[in-house]
This record gives sequence, C-alpha cells and structure tokens, in this order.
Amino acid sequence: MSEKTRQRLCFWAVLLLGTAVRLWRFGAVPEGINQDEAFAGYEAFCLLRDGMDTAGYRFPVYLTAWGSGMNALESYLMLPFVALFGLKTWVIRLPQLLTGLLSLPACYGTVRRMRGEKQALVTMLLLAICPWHVLLSRWGLESNLAPGFLLFGLYFFLRALEDSRFFWLSGLFYGLSLYAYATIWPFVPLMLGFMLLYCAIKQKLPIDRHLLGGGALLILLALPLLLFLAVNFGWIGEIRSPFLSVPKLLYMRSGELSLRHLPENAKNLLSILWTQSDGLPWNSAGAFGLLYPMTGFFVLLGLWSFFRRNQGFDPMALLLLQLLAALLLALTVSVNVNRVNILFPPLIVLAGEGIVWLCSRFRFRLLGLVMAAYLVFFGLFARFYFSDYSAGLRSSFAWGLGEAIAAAETYDSPIVFSGDVYYPDVLFYAETEPAVFRETVRYQNYPAAYLRAASFDRFFFGGETTPAEGCVYILSPWADAGALEDAGFQAEHYGFYTLYRK
Repeated sequence: MSEKTRQRLCFWAVLLLGTAVRLWRFGAVPEGINQDEAFAGYEAFCLLRDGMDTAGYRFPVYLTAWGSGMNALESYLMLPFVALFGLKTWVIRLPQLLTGLLSLPACYGTVRRMRGEKQALVTMLLLAICPWHVLLSRWGLESNLAPGFLLFGLYFFLRALEDSRFFWLSGLFYGLSLYAYATIWPFVPLMLGFMLLYCAIKQKLPIDRHLLGGGALLILLALPLLLFLAVNFGWIGEIRSPFLSVPKLLYMRSGELSLRHLPENAKNLLSILWTQSDGLPWNSAGAFGLLYPMTGFFVLLGLWSFFRRNQGFDPMALLLLQLLAALLLALTVSVNVNRVNILFPPLIVLAGEGIVWLCSRFRFRLLGLVMAAYLVFFGLFARFYFSDYSAGLRSSFAWGLGEAIAAAETYDSPIVFSGDVYYPDVLFYAETEPAVFRETVRYQNYPAAYLRAASFDRFFFGGETTPAEGCVYILSPWADAGALEDAGFQAEHYGFYTLYRK
C-alpha cells in the first residue's frame, strides 16, 4: 500500500470517528433543551412564519430575544431545516452539528498547508476526539458557531495565498463569523489587519482584485452590524424595512468588554486553562476536561517548536494571531469557556505541533503511542459522555418539560409554570404562534436586560403558591408544591417536572 493511500485511509478513518461520536444519539443527548438554543429555535420559527422576530422586527441583523439581544446567524441557518422538519430539538441543533463536522476537514486542510500531511492528520484526530468540540457540536448555543466560521475563514485565507480567488470565500466566512458572536467584533478586524500586515511584510500577499473583492465583501457584511452599533449607542434611529431591520435593544451589553477587571479576568482564564473547566457542566466533561489533561504539555511544546523555527514566512503565525486575539478577548470579558471559544482551535493546532515535534526527535517512534493514549482517553470520555455525563446534564436542559407541556395542552385550561421555568422553553415546545405571542405577552420586569415573561397566550409564570381551580400547573423540582398538594391537585411526573391537575 502506498503512502498516499495510507494517508487517505487515515483521513477517512478520523473523519468517520469524529462523525460517529457527534451523530450517535444526536438530538437525544443532551436530553431536553437549553433556554438559549430554545430561543434561537423559536426565533427561526417566527422568521419562517411571518418574517419577523419575537419583537416584530423584519429580518433583524441582531435578534432582540431576551431584551439584550442574541446573535442571529444560528437562527438564520436553522430556517431551511425548520421549514423541512419542523421545530424539534434535533432540527435546531443541525447548524452546530454541521459546522462541527465541517470543521474536521477544514482543520486538516488548514494544518496541511501549514505543516504537511502527517501533522494535519494528527491535529484532525485531536479535534475529532476533543471533548470541548464534541460537546460544542451536539447542542445549539449560537455563540459556539464562531470557532468554526473563523476556522473556515482561515482555511480559505491560506488557500488564497496560493490562489487569490479564495479571498472571496475567506471574506465571506470572516464576515459571517461576526453574526455568530458579538463579543468577537473588535477582535476580528484586529486579527485580520495583523494577518494582512504579516503576509505583506513577508511578501506573500497577492494584492489584486480578488483580495480587494474579498475585503469589500467582508466590509459589506460588517456594515449592518456597524449600523446596529450606531443605533444602540444612540447616534441614529433604529432602521425598519421590509427586507432588513436594525433594532434598538432594551439594554446594550457594551459594558461586557472592559479592561477594568483585567487581573480578575486573567486569573479566571488561567484557572480555566489549568483545570480545563469553568464549572459549567455543558462546557466541559468532568475529569476529561476540555482537551484532555495531557494536552497542555503538548501546547507548550508546540509554542516552543514554533518559536525555534527560522524567521521566514510561517503560516502558523496566522493562527497564532487568532490565539492572540482570543487572549485579548479573554482579558476584557468575564471569562467562561463559551465566551473564549475562539481560543481552543489554536490550542489544538499547537498541541498537534508539539506532538509531531516531540515524536520527530525520536523518529516518530512515539507517535503511535501518543495517539493510542489519546484514543484510550477518548474511549473513556465517550463512555462517560453517553452515560453519567448525559444524566447529570438533565437538570440544565429542562429534561421532561416538553412532555409535561404536551400533557398539559390536552386540557382546555390555563397552564401555570413555576417561576423558574424559562419562557423560551415554553414557546419552543408549545410552538406558540408568533402573532399570538406578540399580542399577548406581558413581562414581569420590562424593560430589562433579561426579560421574564409573566404570561402569554394561556401560559402563566409564577403563582403556584396560590392554586386556582381550573388551572393546570407544571413545576420544576426546585419549586414548592405544598399549596397544590394541600388543595388536592394530583401529580404526574415527566422527567424533572411535575404536572398538577384536578
């Protein structure tokens, strides 16, 4: 068997492995739904129904959602899937799944152009079995699209250095990444500016109409978001048109980016990198962490390998500029894993660099052992993920709420939820008509950064402590059901939730 054939077999084996762990029980693990992915899914449902979001803006560049907004890209990517298959949990998770799957060959192609075939396969395997990336690919947090779209942008940027026509695709994906996560807005142009400067200094930048066209496309995509900033800083009025809206939010979270808490943010970042956890169960997988415990050592070796190279053009420097942008981001926000998600692809690539550099010192005798160790860790992680981890995550994903709502809707009665139930979850599972929601919604705390609904349609939130005849109640396990039990309501259990009726 030729070397090229072996490399192709390795590529497809890694891709198959990565695909299998992301597809197995997809939509069922995590069980239930997270409130942010529920809101993104319901916004897609609204846009399909009448072209407006929950607040009545036609095709907004940024969703008003909770009151302080939500990134719009994922909801727009959901549209064809929701149109074809309906509003279901597995359906609204498809954009994130597909982005995660496409990231595997994009990672391979990026590293192959940086370091060659062997390192590309090693790095692709690291990403395919990475706990952080597996978790990210299996549910629909809208900000988690950002790492994938930045990777696509970098891949096509590297291809454009060989064939400048790919600048168009690079500009497209870098532009779309801005709609994935608002926090990266200041850092993407900074990163791209340094990338272009580096390539120009090293005389690797083809300055032609394709570069200018790709840059123009990126600016065109960024323009609506610049208008969004102008609207929300009060410089111009909000924009409404039949085809595009630039809304003014109830609350602008511009204060999330600040240098005032730099020491604290740095400390939190170091803690996350050291412990490989931010304490949020949906972001890291227990003892397996984000990248497996031994990966930090290889990241440091990868940095050592990079800085030992000669001073000529090194495409790996382009990836390290993303790492630098991610570190600057981490110093300006209150850090958790999903807020600095663009940090992890560069770390994984550096780990691949470190592994190959170390093994090359021993003529690659260690490479098989290192990869075998990673596969053992992966097998243990996969077993944990689909058993104990999955069960432990139920409390964070409203397990059983959909079934409880379906049961309650069989009664022609008002439905009352305990006050700790998120109203987007109810909108999602009940598939409330958008016009009905807009006409009937009443908020407990309007205006606010994070709105809490008091009622809409026949759904009410809070009030479980004063039972009323003719109502059906759905309570979380943390709510006090004593008044309902004393009033003679009968209990039916659905996952973590209990339905009370007479």
